[in-house]
Amino acid sequence: MRVRRTGLWLHRDFLRFWAAQSVSQVGTQVSMLALPLIAALTLDASPFEVGVLAAAGQAPMLLVGLFAGAWVDRRHRRPVMMLADLGRAGVLLAIPIAAALDLLGMGLLYVVAFVAGTLTVFFDVSYLSYVPTLVGRNGLVEANGKLEATASVAQVTGPGLGGLLVALLTAPFAILVDAASFLVSALFLSRIRTTEPPPAPAHERPGVLHEIREGLRHVGHEPILRSLVGCSAVTNLFGYAFLAVYVLYMAQELGLGSAAIGLVFATGGVGAFVGAMLAGPVARRFGTGWTLIGAQFGFGFTGMFVPLAVLVPRFALPCVVASEFLQWLMFLIYVVNAISLRQRLTDHRIQGRVNATFTTVARGMQPLGSLLGGWLGSRIGLPWTLVAGEAGMFVAFAWLLASPLRRRGEVVSVIEPVEEAVGIAA
Repeated sequence: MRVRRTGLWLHRDFLRFWAAQSVSQVGTQVSMLALPLIAALTLDASPFEVGVLAAAGQAPMLLVGLFAGAWVDRRHRRPVMMLADLGRAGVLLAIPIAAALDLLGMGLLYVVAFVAGTLTVFFDVSYLSYVPTLVGRNGLVEANGKLEATASVAQVTGPGLGGLLVALLTAPFAILVDAASFLVSALFLSRIRTTEPPPAPAHERPGVLHEIREGLRHVGHEPILRSLVGCSAVTNLFGYAFLAVYVLYMAQELGLGSAAIGLVFATGGVGAFVGAMLAGPVARRFGTGWTLIGAQFGFGFTGMFVPLAVLVPRFALPCVVASEFLQWLMFLIYVVNAISLRQRLTDHRIQGRVNATFTTVARGMQPLGSLLGGWLGSRIGLPWTLVAGEAGMFVAFAWLLASPLRRRGEVVSVIEPVEEAVGIAA
């Protein structure tokens, strides 16, 4: 029986964009495993040096994120993504070349991680800002659902593929796969023909700092956007406090080995895939507003299986597995609809700044959350740190209850409609 494809399955430019993202997502997962393995196994790095390496990749979001939003709003987004892909491929190639020449050192890894992280910031802001132009306002939930679904698959398959490639090629040369994935991504992006609206002429634009403030004010003054960014900030703060001790809890308190811990995280990836697929149908059934509130509440509620595991150790493992699956399922229903709503409520000219503001605030909470989790773990122990983290994530939905989302099932009618982006290709 022949399956009839509808919706974005018939949108050639979106399919090229989707393919670009899928390939680069898998490659990125390979590098996330390979880089710390190069440091630990090839260069015999200390734990502090490995921590600095991780920080080098995370720091650009805080250092240049808001600037990237203003910069991207001054340009066409697709060329920025292509240049970022080519730049990431080039900088990653320095690692296998240095390994072949016996010049590999931690200094080079720090530089590669920082430069690649900086280019990723510009890519991510451009990517989030480009989707509305590519698929139109009505296609956002379907597009983001598909994109997040493949990201979830990459989270499940990427580390396994990375481990296999490291075993076959050694860690420095496994990086070649990620470099190649960025080249393939740039190739797919180069074949997209959708026309972007022109950016404002240079003489009509204020300074960069003024534009950054404009983006911050827009998020701060719009009630729905303010509630979404507040919810994300609280979720990331307590979520990363939770993650800071989660692996230690499973290893030390539950006695799980590396394979079992990997299986727990893989279960979360499966839940994320299911959630991304359900995001659109659930929003159509219940409306965007109540879907967001319900999904965030469900995310916090299903996380309470972890405190249950603390209180009833006999059933700890099934509770942890169930929580991992259900929380990621609920979280992806929330994420897909929250990103889509944010894109719908934001004019094309400030998409970059709004997306950069959200990403900077959310990611800025991650290192603070990790520090909080480590501090709590040393004070109240691993199990109760998990309880505190889950409790914090649970109350994040209060931001949504205090917003116009609570009063309307479909929130687009709450505010003035946004103009449709031009240049949509069928």
